Amino acid sequence: MAHEKIKHRFNLAMIAVHAVTNRGLRAEISEQAMKEVESIHAPKIDIKGNVRDQRHLLWCSIDNDDSMDLDQLTVSFKDNAQQVHILVAIADVDSLVKKNSAIDEQAQANTTTVYTSARVFSMLPEKLSHGFTSLNPGVDRMALVCEMTFDALGQLQGTDIYQSCVHNHCKLAYDAVSDWLEGKGKLPLVAQSVPGMDEQLKAQDALAQKLKHLRHLQGSLEFETFQPIAQFDGEELTGLVLQPQNRARQLIEEFMIAANGCTSRFLAAHQGASLRRVVRSPEKWMRIVDLAHHYGTTLPSEPNSKALELFLANQRKKDPLRFPDLSLIIVKLMGRGEYVVERHDQEAIGHFGLAVKDYTHSTAPNRRYPDLITLRQIKAILNNEPSPYSLRELEDLAQHCSRQEDAAQKAERQMRKSDAAMLLYSRVGQYFDGLITGVNDKGSWVRIFAPPAEGRLIGELPLIRIGQKVRVKLISTNVEKGFIDFVITRG
Repeated sequence: MAHEKIKHRFNLAMIAVHAVTNRGLRAEISEQAMKEVESIHAPKIDIKGNVRDQRHLLWCSIDNDDSMDLDQLTVSFKDNAQQVHILVAIADVDSLVKKNSAIDEQAQANTTTVYTSARVFSMLPEKLSHGFTSLNPGVDRMALVCEMTFDALGQLQGTDIYQSCVHNHCKLAYDAVSDWLEGKGKLPLVAQSVPGMDEQLKAQDALAQKLKHLRHLQGSLEFETFQPIAQFDGEELTGLVLQPQNRARQLIEEFMIAANGCTSRFLAAHQGASLRRVVRSPEKWMRIVDLAHHYGTTLPSEPNSKALELFLANQRKKDPLRFPDLSLIIVKLMGRGEYVVERHDQEAIGHFGLAVKDYTHSTAPNRRYPDLITLRQIKAILNNEPSPYSLRELEDLAQHCSRQEDAAQKAERQMRKSDAAMLLYSRVGQYFDGLITGVNDKGSWVRIFAPPAEGRLIGELPLIRIGQKVRVKLISTNVEKGFIDFVITRG
């Protein structure tokens, strides 16, 4: 058994390779891209013309504990009118990854970094994404800055986008910052060493909470998805934990949503075509209406994000245990997001889930190819150069990015199931408490609480309903396929 435990991470990494390649994604960086990377020795710092020098500002990054590909920094300050300026610095990946280069072709192949527990399949070679194009602490980096000005209520008053040189003074992690903001822990030592960083974080958090409140008044939806994270002790898989939403994650989420709206409107204002991230009004809205009816809520007959958000907020308060399952059902009924090309003279499709009309992906060019496309388009405008992409190129890329992102998400979902199957394989025959999460023609599903995992119900089933508490017995697992099978012992 000890010998098998040592292989947990290795075995999951091998399964991840198959999960990625079976969906048409690359598991390895191409030889051509690696050769090109070898010729890159250091990023060039070029502060001239309209490029600003903002290295003195108290920039910081907040990301996952193990994140190495830092795409954005944030900083805030007040002006003489007591308006709050939020600046989001986005890594200038384009400065080292030129269009049509071998590295660019590599990035375009998968269009996104694929994250699995045992192995990360980076969109860019790690020498870049973890090094020269990452906004790492203690080094100067070129960046695209989106500066947004808000009044005391959190209403956006103005925006500016420009190129700048920045310096990350403090690399922070979500959970530690959130614990401090919520009074559950001390300010991280790395932040304590930077004078003024405590007030900086408090100011950013205060505005982020106002932005969150305003978004939900507009009908922006807030879900709680079921995505357990694998925990390892060396090579041994030791557990699964749910990643809770917290104040620090909300802080970054709010600023990224705001920045993505600003970059989208910037491109439209300059009368160009751009890659938009859209979630259309749900075609299955009446099924969402029927679902809400079962919970005692009447929704309008036409898609209405405000009414749906109120329903979700009430259900979160009433039944937090079952809320992740309700979230998942509604997410599936809404349909997945996609990339489309929109011109300035077209009516925007918008993002139904965020209740906004203008939205793109722009803040993670180390991890997402659409963000790199947007970065190049904005830089071309700022430098009075022609657009680097034709309309036909953008349309082809929108379809390609949608396909590849869908493939990546399916590979990640499969690997979360394989993580759970590996953790549970030694517990076949044991009993667990759970909730029914799905009942349809394709099968019935149950989510157990400890460890948090989902599996299929087999055998003859009694009459069951979604949200029902049950006691189940684990019958079998298949790590390679991510299968976990249970039988109901009592309802």
